[in-house]
Amino acid sequence: MSSKFHALVTGGAGFIGCNLARHLLSLGHRVRVIDNLSTGFTRNLDEIAGDIEFLEGDLRDTSACDRATTGVEVIFHVAALPSVPRSLADPVGCHENNVTATLNLLESARKSGVRRMVFSASSSAYGDTPTLPKVESMEPLPRSPYAAAKLAGELYTLAYARAGLIEGVALRYFNVFGPRQDPHGPYAAVVPALFSAAVRGVSMGLFGDGLQTRDFTSVENVLAANLLAATLPAEQVNGAMVNVGAGQRTSLLELVDLVSTVTGHEIAVTHRPPREGDVRDSLASLERARAVLGYEPVVPLREGIASLWNWLQAHPEGLLAAEPNRTA
Repeated sequence: MSSKFHALVTGGAGFIGCNLARHLLSLGHRVRVIDNLSTGFTRNLDEIAGDIEFLEGDLRDTSACDRATTGVEVIFHVAALPSVPRSLADPVGCHENNVTATLNLLESARKSGVRRMVFSASSSAYGDTPTLPKVESMEPLPRSPYAAAKLAGELYTLAYARAGLIEGVALRYFNVFGPRQDPHGPYAAVVPALFSAAVRGVSMGLFGDGLQTRDFTSVENVLAANLLAATLPAEQVNGAMVNVGAGQRTSLLELVDLVSTVTGHEIAVTHRPPREGDVRDSLASLERARAVLGYEPVVPLREGIASLWNWLQAHPEGLLAAEPNRTA
């Protein structure tokens, strides 16, 4: 693979996608973005709009996939319809956006001669087994339509790779946070919602007792893993699925304390009934990621939270949210 490549970032107007597009540009790669703007925002791309090619399109449409993949060497498939609760309310829509769209993209990529696709998979595939850390060899036990759909997209990507149709790598993300993550609405992620609660002086609603744990992962770690997955030799990574996390287990109450400390604003917590589909504990094993990708987390949790706070102070529009009502 050449040192500089033409990349397609699907879902590039969303949180992870827009950060990935910026990172690729900073390294000198050509970047095309496709997004249907159902959960992403063009404002996330305002600073780089003149440096990328932007396509508004839906991956459920095969013609949009064909346009997006033409002339591309590497695809970073980040686009998804996220959220466990949303998938419970609309399983068919979840499947169409996360599975049908992925299969459409793979077929267009195969026909267009794309070299490799890096698929953004999800740790939700592991389900709620008590064994920690989560190791890639574990039986997947998804417990929501979202988790099942992300697992299906992962398996399609790896099946195409192992069949020799296109090179493919799947990265199972663990609770990613960072700049430009949307704090708005009923499906907002817990980290930006906590920052919003801290600044606005409102209480934060947590589902359950708050002792459930997650492997909160700075988006900087995800960017590093994506570049490794895109650039390492095929014989080393093709057909591989690896975890991408920080390798650190943190409870939601510990996260509340950390955000309170970093911001200097005490956050009051209210508890709500546990939510269907949520897992109790999550922690990534990084052994395979180290062996296959040479991956190491570059930003630990405390540093990532402090860095995000600095970014939010410089971009206060990122804190203008409705009352937080969603946890991880």
